[in-house]
Amino acid sequence: MFRVLTQLAVRRPVLVIVFWVAVVGVGLGFGTGVFAKLTANVATVPGSENERAIELRDGAAGPQPQHLTVVAVAVGADLTAALAEAAGLPGVVEVGPALPSGDGGAVLHDVVLTPGATSAQADAVAERIRSVDRERVSVAGGPLTDMEFGAQAQSDVQRAELITLPIVLVLLVLVFGGLLAGAMPLVVAVAGVAATFGLLRVFSLFTDVSVYAVQVVTMLSVGLAVDYGLLLISRFRTERAVTASVPEALGRAVERAGRTIAVTGLTVAASLLGLAVFPDAFLRSMGLAGAGVVLVNMLAVLSLLPAILALTGRRIKPARAAAGTGLFARLAAAVQRRPVLTSLVTAAAMLALAVPSLQLRLANSDARALPGSTQTRQQYDALAAHFPELTGPDVIAAVARSGAGDPALAAFADRVRAVPGVASAEVVPVSATVSVVRATPRHEPWTAQGRATLDAVRAVPAPFEVLVAGDAARLVDYRAMLAAYGPWAALVVFVATFALLAAFTRSVLLPLKAVLTSVLSIGAALGVVVLVFQQGHLASWLGSERLDAVDLTVPVLVAAIAFGLSVDYEVFLLARIRERYLETGDARAAVATGLQQTGRIVTSAALLLVVVFAGFLVGGFAPIKEIGVGLVVAIVLDATVVRMLLVPATMTLLSHAAWWPGRERGQPRPPAPLPAVRTEQPAHT
Repeated sequence: MFRVLTQLAVRRPVLVIVFWVAVVGVGLGFGTGVFAKLTANVATVPGSENERAIELRDGAAGPQPQHLTVVAVAVGADLTAALAEAAGLPGVVEVGPALPSGDGGAVLHDVVLTPGATSAQADAVAERIRSVDRERVSVAGGPLTDMEFGAQAQSDVQRAELITLPIVLVLLVLVFGGLLAGAMPLVVAVAGVAATFGLLRVFSLFTDVSVYAVQVVTMLSVGLAVDYGLLLISRFRTERAVTASVPEALGRAVERAGRTIAVTGLTVAASLLGLAVFPDAFLRSMGLAGAGVVLVNMLAVLSLLPAILALTGRRIKPARAAAGTGLFARLAAAVQRRPVLTSLVTAAAMLALAVPSLQLRLANSDARALPGSTQTRQQYDALAAHFPELTGPDVIAAVARSGAGDPALAAFADRVRAVPGVASAEVVPVSATVSVVRATPRHEPWTAQGRATLDAVRAVPAPFEVLVAGDAARLVDYRAMLAAYGPWAALVVFVATFALLAAFTRSVLLPLKAVLTSVLSIGAALGVVVLVFQQGHLASWLGSERLDAVDLTVPVLVAAIAFGLSVDYEVFLLARIRERYLETGDARAAVATGLQQTGRIVTSAALLLVVVFAGFLVGGFAPIKEIGVGLVVAIVLDATVVRMLLVPATMTLLSHAAWWPGRERGQPRPPAPLPAVRTEQPAHT
């Protein structure tokens, strides 16, 4: 397949480039419409008790009005006039009376909108009210908060790309020693991002696309395009050093590096496809979209990049001859002198970093996940200061198939009030046959006490059907889903990874080693996430704060992406070690040579990926920052501690057994030369 793509790129480079230009045009035109269809609703489990309770309540209630919340701090008559004008705007049903805070420093108003009120109508209402005093009046909730999440996602993507892409370009120029070669991976990245937008837009036609998904998948697309482009161009420069023929060098590069890129791409795709096992629509869509993006970038690197190289390859400087005993070879020799000690020390260090992950607490993200510049966050802070009772734990909603006047419902509500951990409970009628007992818990849903309170409420007996919903219920149901489907997702990823690596290396032990070392990296990365965001260490350095828990979607996403990228570097290294081992049969020397030949490329690729994923840290969403920190730590540890120390040490210990049961010796078959390029080539500079 690789040679077919390369031959097409060599014979018809302009045609291939035009095709990808069309992809970019469609992606940036049709695809960017996805930002208008993003949802902040994630982490739902279809068929769970929480979801069935919501369906019962909403089905009985019918279309419900939407609500905006107005919080004004020390604002007088001007606010009254603005509220009166807002009451007459389209889509407004009524403006509720002022609710003063206990400290007398603020007032709260409830603005009721019609069920069909548009986001534009809600924005017009908010704009009129906020115009009184933008510093001390906040309007949020309903469609406004959804709009803010979508706008924040688009802003974060644009800011991250604006900051990271120039840095990546500078680094690529330094790596390749020229602007032309350095810019090529970014050209592929642009094509990949545009295709990503198009893919997500298609997904939005069939399912919800999360605000988190568009950020994660877009930055993943940039990272992989740069990563794979770096590998192919580096191999092309290496082959150019031994042949003056651009087609022949390109054929050799794609024949050797293309196989590596394909294996790594399929492995990353398999890691993300493991998310499709979960019933949560968010995780499933992330898995499918992420896998699609990986494959798109893989195809772009194997078709668009060779087409560009076919036209401009003579202007790319050949690589200098590799030194036989460079820095990385000396590092490998030092490791090989003490393989047992190196293995034990590095594994212990990784496990020490992973220890905090044992205290991992999962939670639904609240308004604190947004930056302070948003109305939703500003209002949360104002409520916390003046209406603290409104920022406590979310209510536990027991949805009962019973009318509000049923004595049995009153008795049930009394039993709910008696549950330890419940501060109060009230009965709210929904319809003639459905009511909700709203219980106010004393503890946050992510605490052990909060979970115990929920379990106790769900265990309260009733002579009618009762389904319990709320943040605590959603969190407990989601954790149960992760526990039930997590092992199956892990099995899918393990089987796919093992099969791909076994076929690539002709070994049984090397895939097992790759999985174990990847798990170490993931554990250490999650440990750092817990230290920073859950416990608050250095969180302020990242523009965040102590959140006491980690967003419940973050560990799964970090594990899936980090695992794929970890195996990515494993394949880079094993490809060169295997080449040398097949040529010489010397297992020990092959490790040192492989590390020397790939050390610079792996380090460069890791540095570039760190820059790309650090783009998450300039965004506004706390969950995105958590994902960014987790991926940056995983990449740094994997490219340094694991790839430079642990892998050489373990492969030295395994020696020839590492390649069992594959063939120990044999010269790889050289690729046949590709047909000459028919277009005129520019002169070498």
